[in-house]
Amino acid sequence: MSNEHVIVEADGGSRGNPGPAGYGAVVFAADRSRVLAERREFIGVATNNVAEYRGLIAGLEAATELGARTVDVRMDSKLVVEQMSGRWKIKHASMIPLADRARRLAAAFDRVSFTWIPRAENPHADRLANEAMDDADMVAEVREATSAVPEDRAAGQTATPATTAPATTAPAVSAPAATAPGWTGAVGRPTRLLLLRHGQTPLSVERRYSGRGNPPLTEIGREQAARAAKSLATKGDIAAVVSSPLGRAGETAEVASAALGIPVRVLDGLIETDFGAWDGLTFAEAARRDPDLHARWLGDTSVAPPGGESFDQVRERIEAVRRDIVALYPGQNVVVVSHVTPIKTLLQLALGVGPSLLYRLHLDLASLSIAEFYPDGGSSVRLVNDTSYLH
Repeated sequence: MSNEHVIVEADGGSRGNPGPAGYGAVVFAADRSRVLAERREFIGVATNNVAEYRGLIAGLEAATELGARTVDVRMDSKLVVEQMSGRWKIKHASMIPLADRARRLAAAFDRVSFTWIPRAENPHADRLANEAMDDADMVAEVREATSAVPEDRAAGQTATPATTAPATTAPAVSAPAATAPGWTGAVGRPTRLLLLRHGQTPLSVERRYSGRGNPPLTEIGREQAARAAKSLATKGDIAAVVSSPLGRAGETAEVASAALGIPVRVLDGLIETDFGAWDGLTFAEAARRDPDLHARWLGDTSVAPPGGESFDQVRERIEAVRRDIVALYPGQNVVVVSHVTPIKTLLQLALGVGPSLLYRLHLDLASLSIAEFYPDGGSSVRLVNDTSYLH
């Protein structure tokens, strides 16, 4: 039986709004006689609307994989259905990248319809979404981290004056301090992210855009990973190693994992920017290929490369993965092995600055930066682009 015409039903939920969230999506044959695909995922701390959009995206991706040409989407989220139908404006900035992603997926089909249905008529997707939330080990940790009143705040402790570590000297990693190092007043025990960029690859040698391609580490890259791992092993008190799913990050993470005696946990959200048609090109080659688009992309984070993703979209998923890491490892030190844009975005979030940081900050291969995120919402940056251990 052909899968060209399918029905997608999707749902999402959040226990707290925002709180521990998950989505579910199911793809039925056109006559609803068969379930063709199911998707469910816990997405960390998010709102109901974010979870609903993520469910829609997962359902459309599944329909694409099945080769569908006509899709009837049925959801009990009035907001998502009305926004995707073009009848309601998208007012919340965090929804824009999700809606854009869903629209790009929908545009690839011959026809897509969006229909609102009561929750009672969406039981399959609702069950999957609840199973995703039930599966999450994070739920209790998130509740504990967000509900506890830090002892420091209860005691009226004040912040200490700011200090700056030299870029050439990485501070020792110990249990994160109970107060932020600056004048922010952030209190509680932060989750400290040790942000390690992967080692050298053939594309980085030639200074080419390297997004979702999977070049391996060079011999120099493997040596860089070994030196970084040796340095990390001297710090102690590291609870976890998390990594982008791409091979060059995975290779770097595995070396750190072996040195620390900690298994690697892959988090898909840490993947590098999708540079689309520019992947593998040099800066000059991309500028010649699409001069106007490339010029706009350099100054506008909402602009995406051809077939790729914008920096706004990258930020949306990095915000989600940051919440996941903080929920998984509250008050602990975590090695995060990733790529230039995700690491810059995490530093941007910690500093609370605008997108100009993405264009002005330089990060070397196998460099280490450190950002801290506090349970009360505060954050700080302790180190940027340390490469002292490579020399």
